[in-house]
Amino acid sequence: MILYFSGTGNSRACAKWLSNTLGDDCRAVFSFIRDGIAGEFVSQTPWVFVVPTYSWRLPRVFVDFLRTSRLSGARDAYFVMTCGQDIGAAPRYNRALCAQLGLRCRGTLTVVMPENYIAMFSAPTPEEALPILAAARPALEQAAACIRQGENFPEGKIGPLDRLKSGLVNDLFYRFQVKDRPFTVSDACIACGKCERDCPLGNIRLEGRRPVWGGRCTHCMACICGCPTAAIEYGKISRGKSRYQCPEEPFRP
Repeated sequence: MILYFSGTGNSRACAKWLSNTLGDDCRAVFSFIRDGIAGEFVSQTPWVFVVPTYSWRLPRVFVDFLRTSRLSGARDAYFVMTCGQDIGAAPRYNRALCAQLGLRCRGTLTVVMPENYIAMFSAPTPEEALPILAAARPALEQAAACIRQGENFPEGKIGPLDRLKSGLVNDLFYRFQVKDRPFTVSDACIACGKCERDCPLGNIRLEGRRPVWGGRCTHCMACICGCPTAAIEYGKISRGKSRYQCPEEPFRP
């Protein structure tokens, strides 16, 4: 079974491609995380967790979800992590998480996708995203082949810089960067409520026909990248930047 978490669609697209290729069940965990419900899943095929990379690790909201959920049946687990560049020492933490969950970690595979974290970086235009998406497909094909054959994902060496990024930098990222106070909304807002519906933590509500953030943000960028009128900004950092949302089926032949 494939379980995925996605903010702007990169991980969703990868999960659905793997589901179609492997003929395996695919489930989004959005509603479980949003409603604070522990999941109960049964699978006879390996678990495949498809998630974005947040500061060189799994998103903490996804880790918390797995720790509170019950996964029955298969004991093998693969991790497919989408990212803008690299995943640091994430495989090391994923192995430790599997040990806590009573799963056998079969490895972590990196899939480089278009950047979406506009709270710090620039996202590509739709045209600029096309070659990045095309280059991502071979990694997914490799993932599917390993899962189908019951082989471990190949993993590279983890160096001191990787450990620093996934360790100290990750801690500092959550302590000082993951805030929702910089989010603002302009008069371009049409009160459509999409940001409220798309927030995986239920952190946004409309008040006076304007979104208000409630202090529980995971920086998935679903609100700012999904706004149909680009009315949402993250302080001055996002001004003038492209917004990115992954197409529904970016890996079609």
